[in-house]
Amino acid sequence: MAPLSIDVLVVFGVILLALVLFTTERVPVDLTAITVMVLLIALEPWTQISVEEGISGFSNPATITVLAMLILSAGVSRTGIVQRLGGWMAAIAGDDPKRQLATTIGIAGPASGFVNNTPVVAILVPVIVDLAHQGKTSPSKLLMPLSFASMFGGMLTLIGTSTNILASDISRRLIGHPFSMFEFTGLGIVILIVGSAYLMTVGYRLLPERVLPEEDYVEEYDLDEYLTEVIVTPESPFVGQTVERALSATDVDVDVVEIERDGDRFIAPLGRLTIHENDVFIVRTDRGTLETLVATEGLAVGDEHVTEEELEAVEPVQTLVEVVIPSGSKLVGETLASAAFRQHFDATVLAIRSHGRVRRERLDKVPIRIGDTLLVQAPSEEIDRLSRNRDFIVAHEPERPEYRTEKIPYAIAIMVAVVGLAALDVLPIVVSALAGVVAMAATGVLKPTELYDAVNWDVIFLLAGVIPLGIALQQTGGAALLGDAVAATGAVLPALGVLWVFYLATALLTNVVSNTASVVLMIPVAVEAAGQLGLNAVAFVLAVTFAASTAFMTPVGYQTNLFVYGAGGYRFTDYIRVGAPLQLLLSVVTALGIAAFWGLAP
Repeated sequence: MAPLSIDVLVVFGVILLALVLFTTERVPVDLTAITVMVLLIALEPWTQISVEEGISGFSNPATITVLAMLILSAGVSRTGIVQRLGGWMAAIAGDDPKRQLATTIGIAGPASGFVNNTPVVAILVPVIVDLAHQGKTSPSKLLMPLSFASMFGGMLTLIGTSTNILASDISRRLIGHPFSMFEFTGLGIVILIVGSAYLMTVGYRLLPERVLPEEDYVEEYDLDEYLTEVIVTPESPFVGQTVERALSATDVDVDVVEIERDGDRFIAPLGRLTIHENDVFIVRTDRGTLETLVATEGLAVGDEHVTEEELEAVEPVQTLVEVVIPSGSKLVGETLASAAFRQHFDATVLAIRSHGRVRRERLDKVPIRIGDTLLVQAPSEEIDRLSRNRDFIVAHEPERPEYRTEKIPYAIAIMVAVVGLAALDVLPIVVSALAGVVAMAATGVLKPTELYDAVNWDVIFLLAGVIPLGIALQQTGGAALLGDAVAATGAVLPALGVLWVFYLATALLTNVVSNTASVVLMIPVAVEAAGQLGLNAVAFVLAVTFAASTAFMTPVGYQTNLFVYGAGGYRFTDYIRVGAPLQLLLSVVTALGIAAFWGLAP
């Protein structure tokens, strides 16, 4: 057994801190990663991480490749080709729930093998929501399978997910074996087939209908008691005041959504509009506050049951949509008030669904979390503006998106060239991907000014920050110590059993922390354990790689799960109920597949 030195204890302490911060999400994951990097450098006498090694993650081929692939994925998305696939889905699927599910899996899975699976899901969420509503199907029956299928597809090729690229680089550094473009495609196809069969059968029956088919948003968010018409009587002190001044004087939780006056309707922004007698307000407030306003402010209750149709029957045409908050959004950790949402957008937030709970009161004071869904009322052009803002994912397909459809042939040709050059070993993947970025800009698929906006910088900083952690674990002997401990199970388990244990351990870890962190921490340990047992290190690295992309049991383990969390109305336990059997099934299939395709002997 490797010695338990002070150096190892310090690195373990940094790892424990990282795991706590990743799990609790007290700070953004990219900031956690940079904090880890700084700690490793500051504690160099014990961590053995120099300044050069500490910042090496920024120049690591995996980081640069992921950056380039994010830009390439954005270029493909900008052409509208994925939205065209969505149109084909609607034509093929119709209103049959099983056919809708089959097409969702059939599009998301293969597409995620060649375009990074995170943007694939981000693009398809509004397409699937529209498909479900058109086909009178609950979106809850389709959105979780969309996320899971994208994870299956991510294992088809090296570029399917950033985890694969990072794992390949770590494998190259530790055992001199980087992954080729299609190295695990065979097993990836097996996983896609088995996982899809599960989602079509057992998984479909386990999926809840959290969002009911054809239920309008007012009913879905249970806003009946919170949206009411009130009439301004001549005696009201509101008369002659602006909306903003009148409401600030009341100090109550109320939003004016619309104002009707002499047949005309006014919508946000309403703050500077002067109130007249007999104005009709549609307000969002609770019953107790409404009674207070009626008693003290000279208001009379009008229609107590406002419908979605009434909210949208305004000129310019209003739309009610759900807006999902993705990782990296500037709103994360803010409230609507602190983020100045009303000042930036001509839109009204009527409710917030956060981790299974719907909030309808004091919305300006609710902290926004990753995966939250906002129910927003706004004009169509403002919805389009929100959909172009990377701080939001609008769960509604804009009617006339400005896609560069004429660039589709260029985008496809560039992606084929990137994959082909890397697959044939003509160029390293990092070089072919960067060449693809240049080609995207040169052909006009992306404008040069759009390249920086295409990158999820939180992902890049996360990669750059955690890579030194794996180096520290290896150099201080921490990986050897953990590898020895796992190798001890070889006394009671066969080689296949030890491989299966590694898969399960990584899968459980990736469900609560970043998949990137899971790969960085577990691959060095896997290599050490394989060496101690005299087994094929490549097989153990692959077990960790596949497991790191199977965060089925929690909404926080993988970004695509967060994208569908709010839009599907899911609860945390839904992921456990549907994902746990799938996780167990794929652990067996993957372990057996690795043994069959690569073998366990060195």
